[in-house]
Amino acid sequence: MDLRDFVPFIPEIFLAVAGLILLLASLAAGRRGSRLMAILAVASLGITAILIWTLGRPEPVEPILGGMLVFDNLAVFFQLLVLAASAIAIIMSAGYLERGGYSSGEYCSLILFATLGMLVMASGANLVSLYVGLELMALSVYVLVGYFKLEIKSNEGAVKYFVLGALSSGVLLYGISLVYGGLGTLSLAEIRASLAADPALSPMAGLGVILVAFGMLFKIAAVPFHVWTPDAYEGAPTPITAFMSVGPKAAAFAMFLRLFAGEVGAFQGNGLHVGPLPWQHVLWLAAAATMIYGNVAALTQTNIKRMLAYSSIAHGGYALMGIIAASAMGTWSLLVYMLIYTFMNLGAFGFVILLESKGYAGETIADYAGLARRHPAAAAGMLLFMLALAGIPPTAGFMGKLYLFGAAVQAGYIKLVVIAVIMSAVSLFYYFRVVVQMYFRQPEESDAAPAELQHDRWAEAMIGLCAVLTLLIGLYPAPVVSWAQAGLKAIGL
Repeated sequence: MDLRDFVPFIPEIFLAVAGLILLLASLAAGRRGSRLMAILAVASLGITAILIWTLGRPEPVEPILGGMLVFDNLAVFFQLLVLAASAIAIIMSAGYLERGGYSSGEYCSLILFATLGMLVMASGANLVSLYVGLELMALSVYVLVGYFKLEIKSNEGAVKYFVLGALSSGVLLYGISLVYGGLGTLSLAEIRASLAADPALSPMAGLGVILVAFGMLFKIAAVPFHVWTPDAYEGAPTPITAFMSVGPKAAAFAMFLRLFAGEVGAFQGNGLHVGPLPWQHVLWLAAAATMIYGNVAALTQTNIKRMLAYSSIAHGGYALMGIIAASAMGTWSLLVYMLIYTFMNLGAFGFVILLESKGYAGETIADYAGLARRHPAAAAGMLLFMLALAGIPPTAGFMGKLYLFGAAVQAGYIKLVVIAVIMSAVSLFYYFRVVVQMYFRQPEESDAAPAELQHDRWAEAMIGLCAVLTLLIGLYPAPVVSWAQAGLKAIGL
């Protein structure tokens, strides 16, 4: 290593320093200056994005820092995506924290540290660097879930998430150690070369791959490693629920791609098996179970955050189809889907935040009764995001599912696509329960409407941005598809 190796790493260094400065500044600001802290945090994320765009794509692409990181176009795609998700979450949070009486300095600093971990996950070229990035992200999110210290649900969700997250991290780390014991290296490039030369895994390395896969399935909330999701989503402050439903999930899929993407994933050797089954079949079972359970469990939910939590589980199953396809189309369709999912899910959670700020409890689906009469614009926006999450044209959600399903059909996984289509139809029921409440139900007499409404213009602006992007990508997806395809050139797809 020499100093030139650190040049592509400047964005991450800057973000780490910005997070520390923001943490120190919060000691002086206390609970005052929530808007200022949010502005500084978003400015830091913006500068980081600019640095990534200008410095993060050296030609030719070479691993840096002793082969620990690689800044190719795939890394840039996911890094810009998680930076955008973090910025939107922070902007949505400013007014929310003011109303709750909580300090925003530590809050924004934790989001910056979580984002730093996600940046490392997107660019990791070694199992150690991937694990370090994942733990930095996870430890920050554990605290954020329990940030509302006086709320029992927040504490409960944080404890459950921490305990199960620590267990999954232990499983992942043990798997990494077994891979090292069986193959003698932690470098993704060297693992790939070793498996390409001899795909027959030793029992030790085979068990390591299984444990690594299980650890990653936990991070994307795939069945049967999903049990933490509903409680953590319900208990966390709503902006953090929005953040953790998109940012960490996107970073986890970036890490998943580094390990299993097409012919260039670290564990994608010719004929590689996980136990008695090819690795695609194992993920096939996980994807099918995740789609079925996520959608069916959401049918019975009355709490909107729990419903969106199970919806997030189901969408993780859809996204797994891109990895299972093990093709260029499967990979770029996954990239497109994660970008689309980020904006439509942030928009949906943004309305939960907005309705809470306007005096609606926003906790149960029944709280949305009569919303169309009181606030027709808000109801129309929520309708748009429900349509997008269900995959109804002309929204971006339809195009995202279309590309994923097409990749799976092209790879020959017809049965999995049939399951996905049926489950998408099932999802219409619980998404349209919200729509029915807004347009065809009236609130009970005991649920008095607030006399005066408070507008959070920052949150409204972010919801509007998400709505515009959800419609534009649905009507004209070509630029996003081209960007995703360009993101694969550097890794050989």
